[in-house]
Amino acid sequence: MDSVKQQIEVLREALEQHNHNYYVLNAPSISDREFDMMLKQLEQLERQYPEYDDPYSPTHRVGSDHNKGFEQVAHEHRMLSLGNTYSLAELDEFVGRCRESLPGEELTIVGEMKFDGTSISLLYENGRLVRAVTRGDGEKGDVVTDNIITIRSIPLQLKGEGWPAKFEIRGEIVLPWKDFERLNAERAFNEEPLFANPRNAAAGTLKLQNSAEVSRRGLDAYFYYMLGDELPAANHYDNMMAARDWGFKVSDAMTRLHSIEEVDRYVRYWDEARRDLPVATDGLVFKVDSLRQQLNLGFTAKSPRWAIAYKFQAERALTQLRYVSFEVGRTGVITPVANLEPVQLSGTVVKRASLHNADIIRQLDIHEGDMLYVEKGGEIIPKITGVDEDARVAGAAAVAFLTHCPACGTALVRIDGEAAHVCPNTYGCPPQITGRIEHFVGRRMMNIDGIGEETVEQLYSAGLIRDISDLYTLREADVAMLERMGEKSARRLVQGIEDSKAVPFERVVYAISIPFVGETSSKKIARACRDIDTLMSMTSEQLTEIDDIGPKIADSIVRFFAVEDNRRIVERLRQAGVCMSMPEADDSRRSDRLAGKTIVISGTFTRHSRDEYKELIELNGGKNSGSISKKTDFVLAGENMGPAKLEKATKLGVPVIDEDQFLQMIEIINN
Repeated sequence: MDSVKQQIEVLREALEQHNHNYYVLNAPSISDREFDMMLKQLEQLERQYPEYDDPYSPTHRVGSDHNKGFEQVAHEHRMLSLGNTYSLAELDEFVGRCRESLPGEELTIVGEMKFDGTSISLLYENGRLVRAVTRGDGEKGDVVTDNIITIRSIPLQLKGEGWPAKFEIRGEIVLPWKDFERLNAERAFNEEPLFANPRNAAAGTLKLQNSAEVSRRGLDAYFYYMLGDELPAANHYDNMMAARDWGFKVSDAMTRLHSIEEVDRYVRYWDEARRDLPVATDGLVFKVDSLRQQLNLGFTAKSPRWAIAYKFQAERALTQLRYVSFEVGRTGVITPVANLEPVQLSGTVVKRASLHNADIIRQLDIHEGDMLYVEKGGEIIPKITGVDEDARVAGAAAVAFLTHCPACGTALVRIDGEAAHVCPNTYGCPPQITGRIEHFVGRRMMNIDGIGEETVEQLYSAGLIRDISDLYTLREADVAMLERMGEKSARRLVQGIEDSKAVPFERVVYAISIPFVGETSSKKIARACRDIDTLMSMTSEQLTEIDDIGPKIADSIVRFFAVEDNRRIVERLRQAGVCMSMPEADDSRRSDRLAGKTIVISGTFTRHSRDEYKELIELNGGKNSGSISKKTDFVLAGENMGPAKLEKATKLGVPVIDEDQFLQMIEIINN
């Protein structure tokens, strides 16, 4: 058995090193396939030998879809905000003030990147991550350790040696541009509101209740400050270089500067070079290097006197409006788009920018041919911020929002309380029909290989499909006749449709395009109702009893299944063999022994894995929670229970039981 444990530890160490090479050093040493094979081998060993499970194993980087709340804790050291300036002269004054306050002393300033994300504080004890806390209000924040574990650039166990027994390190959680663009492309396809910038996306992602979704989104982290009683060096820069050696991602932009001239050159360089960085930045930060000097300079009520943020100006361009187009989404929402004379902005050529809705057009007072101000700054999505009214052509007409659908001619309606105009011709408007089909075949829905936007348009134009259920009647011969298709592509497409019949029910619920029902809510709905017939028969009141399903979603589901066409499509999908129910549960294992009880799991176990214990809790009527509060009935604790959770349980008087006591409680002790 020792050899198995050693094999597991060797695999974990190797995988964490490869994670570090890929996510921190940007220098992968093995292929993705080799990494995946190693990870799969470790997963198999951990399943076979659950006694060696470790919550910080690389296999847990993918997160869990278990819903949890966040507990709040006080910061050991307040997380203050920084004073900031947009002026080079004021930045120079900051350096001068520091010199005047430290007469006769040499002054070294550290320049570093100000990443545009959300702040995080990590606590390490004996080289191991103990707790991750958001900034919150600076005094206390939310514990988000489960979500932080999914970020592959964050070390869970430190590398090398020389770290303090206990220390805090602060950094910024960011969403790289490529992942931000991918995420917004998915949201645009699903007609969900787009994130305005990576900062909002990172902050929202970090507070998700579903750590599996956090893992999928691709967050990253850069670290910029260390606190503790036994730090390796007496200055900030060397401490951060030590942190880099321990496995933390520290920006290469971090530089020591010795004069105002060097500070100014640093600003001028990064004002241009930042555009090539893989993550969003909104400025630079300058800190006094010496920790003793930091202490002598002290703090104001809100910020340290030894640091300042220099903010970059948002990049803006002026270009002419060519025309406004109106686009129809799969849910019928009409989106106005400003089509512009091409203009260079933040390293890309901008030709189009969403105007969102009629209210925005009216507020901006846009006229035909207007010269428009377009901004990016920290925003990757081009945004119209104003109009140069002095350049307006006399007599130019104001841009008017459409009254009828540009695709089918149906009169538009505006839903009470909402900004959007909608085409109500849900089942006769071509862009809505093809949009729903494109959504249905998508990777995270039915994952039908060989069908993209262009193919859907071809199939629809040729009269081969009119709704999602028609996909299951397609024949290779019909598909092969389409332009640029051929027998091989047709065979692949039809096989992809056949394979989609194995897609689980929770993804089918998401795929059929019920308005306002997203990926996460689809899972909760499917698990609660178990099959499509139950879902179709549920009332709004019954649906709102499902966790996180509010009246808006519930009413939308009821309206959706009140339409006979939708019921017909569901029946055709069922007849085609599409999965319309959850797998049968083993009712013999169910009981109400834990009914009404809220339980927190912490540590590692020998008899069952953490996921198996979570399942046992739910099978016996209990509710899993990720954080301890006054509502917690007890903690199921294994080896290496988190010290923060043990302290919280003791403070609140929450009972802590081991796995033998738990198994006796539900009467399934096995010898």
